[in-house]
Amino acid sequence: MVYLTRRYRFSASHRLYTDALTAAENARVYGKCANPYGHGHNYVLEVTLAGPVDPATGMVYDLGALDELVGREILERFDESHLNTHADLFRHLVPTTENLCLTAFNLLKEKFEPGGRFLQARLHRVRVEETSSNFFECEDPGNGRTEEGKVS
Repeated sequence: MVYLTRRYRFSASHRLYTDALTAAENARVYGKCANPYGHGHNYVLEVTLAGPVDPATGMVYDLGALDELVGREILERFDESHLNTHADLFRHLVPTTENLCLTAFNLLKEKFEPGGRFLQARLHRVRVEETSSNFFECEDPGNGRTEEGKVS
């Protein structure tokens, strides 16, 4: 098994706030991140695939195909956006980087379609770096699903 990791960058803003808490509770839990105007980050996204090396190509997966998939599912969707405005994804989730990482993993897992010589490759891990001090990872436990059908 060989692990292929590709790194991407995007910028996005968010506000950490939930209607389940009062304004005072949100301020206590999220501090300055509950600012009504939000704040931004320059995120680093790492996507790791796992698979055998194809004997004919010497590759685990086609980098161009991976770039196209990540570009379409993650970068085009989130780069230069305000994460809170993605109601389809964050309607019931506070757009913390933890939830962004889980969301990115599930978006890629749902769309990941190995093909051609690369049928054995699978999505293994997504890592999102928020700052030089904070990063979050979501890893496939082996079969890519939990009992609820989502990696957690």
